[in-house]
This record gives sequence, structure tokens and C-alpha cells, in this order.
Amino acid sequence: MKLNLDILVPSKPEWVEAVINGFDEFLQDHADCERKASAMAMSLVAKYPNRVEIIPELIETGVEELEHFQQVYQIMEKRGIQLAHQIKEDPYVKQLVKKCHSGREERFMDRLLIASVVETRGAERFKLVAEALEDEELKQFYKMLWISEAKHGHIFVKMALNYFPEDKVYDRLRWWIEQEAEAIESLEIRPALH
Repeated sequence: MKLNLDILVPSKPEWVEAVINGFDEFLQDHADCERKASAMAMSLVAKYPNRVEIIPELIETGVEELEHFQQVYQIMEKRGIQLAHQIKEDPYVKQLVKKCHSGREERFMDRLLIASVVETRGAERFKLVAEALEDEELKQFYKMLWISEAKHGHIFVKMALNYFPEDKVYDRLRWWIEQEAEAIESLEIRPALH
């Protein structure tokens, strides 16, 4: 059953063009995003150790994101690309996190729902990348990632539903989907996931 909500604004064709034309740079950013996604899942485990119902899924998600990082790095190695010297701040995620509630419970729900929205956007963008690539091996890799990100979009909503009423979760998720549309529209087009 689909739990997440669809994004409101599709990615622009110019974004896909920028990624394909700057694919090496995109890979560096993609690797950073996978590391951050893994760290985010594990930070939720560290901050909310009493949320035992979701800890196994958070760990599994963190491990899966780390495996994705490893796979992206292997592609980078084959192409002679190094990791970026430092992980750049993600203006997209920063805009979203800035709008989180500050109360412990509200912030917990917000972090789960932001994760859902970010993963849903990732699925949309990886699908576009898979469709635009000519290299069959890369095409299959990004198709696999698109399916994985879509799954993660559902998982984070499912986690929120463990602790908060459905109407509250979906009211807030709709609000986050609107915030995400504003954030994605405000970004400059560059060969980066966000």
C-alpha cells in the first residue's frame, strides 16, 4: 500500500540535462547524499532510542544507504573520480530542516516526514536519470535506486504512523509536500541530486 504522497512539482528537463552533461560531478554529489542519508537514519536511532518499533527499520535503511554509497563509490573508482574533499551543505535539505517544529515530538514527526519527501524526490530524480542514461549498466543501477528510494518514501510515513494519528501525519505531510515544491523551485540547476 502506498503511504507517501506524490511530489507536486516535477523536476525540469534542464536539470536532467545538467546531470547528464556533468555526470562526474553528479556522482560526487550523489555519493555525499547517500552518506548523509545513512547518517540521518542512524542519528534518529541515536536521538530516539526509546522508539523501539522503528529502530530495526532505521538501521536497515541506514545500512542500505551506506551500501548505495559503496556502489556509487565503485562507479566513481572505475571512472577515476575522487570523493569531494568535504561534504557540501545541501541547500534543499537545509531549507526543509529550517522549517521543522522545535518541540521534541513535533520535530520527531517532521524529521520522519521530511525524510519521506526527500526520498520521494530522490525516486523521481533517479527515474529521470535512469531514463536519460545510455550506458546500460548505469541505467540499471539508477533504476534499482529509484525503486529503493520509492520504498524509503513509504517507510518513513509508516514509521510516523506508529506514533501519531493518521490525520495529523497526512495534514503535516501535505504541508511538507508544499514546502518541498517551494524548495525545489528555488534551487539553481546544477549536476546535483538536489
